[in-house]
Amino acid sequence: MAMKSPRSEPKDNYLLGALPDAESRRWLPQLDPVDLPLGRVLYEAGSTLRHVYFPTTALISLLHLMENGASAEIAVVGNEGMVGISLFMGGESTPSRAVVQSAGRGFRLNAQAIRAEATRAGPVLQLLLRYTQALITQMTQTAACNRHHSVDQQLCRWLLLSLDRLRGNDLVMTQALIANMLGVRREGVTEAAGICSAVD
Repeated sequence: MAMKSPRSEPKDNYLLGALPDAESRRWLPQLDPVDLPLGRVLYEAGSTLRHVYFPTTALISLLHLMENGASAEIAVVGNEGMVGISLFMGGESTPSRAVVQSAGRGFRLNAQAIRAEATRAGPVLQLLLRYTQALITQMTQTAACNRHHSVDQQLCRWLLLSLDRLRGNDLVMTQALIANMLGVRREGVTEAAGICSAVD
């Protein structure tokens, strides 16, 4: 018998859980629970964003796409944050692609609601801007890591970022997907995984 994934509540996402009471009461009726299966694309680079997503048990990768079709992960978002910051920063689209890297659940809020919250310029906007600063910091660290660290060091960092955002210690993914996230060949992931397991 297949086990169902645990039900999620909005407060399982740290941003939603940190909303002041008045804003929480205003948002709750507008939040739609969503299943986020592995590999689902939430948006493509350049597409118009219709929702922001607040993962609770899922992990979302933000990927930068190259002209030759290659990609590399620039950030990972889990229950600490949200996907779709462009909508409250004044943009309609984003240069990155968002794809589910670990299946789970979350909540989504339509674009109009998040834009309306931004125009209020109240405590929610301050909360979202602080999160954006943390996301930019993660992207900066990822760029430095990709430039100066070996593939096995990048893999270890990626595993830690991912596991920090999951409820358990199980991360189900293929080597091909990990290679895509790191922007390396699949053989490089195999070698790096061998090094990481030898360190254990």
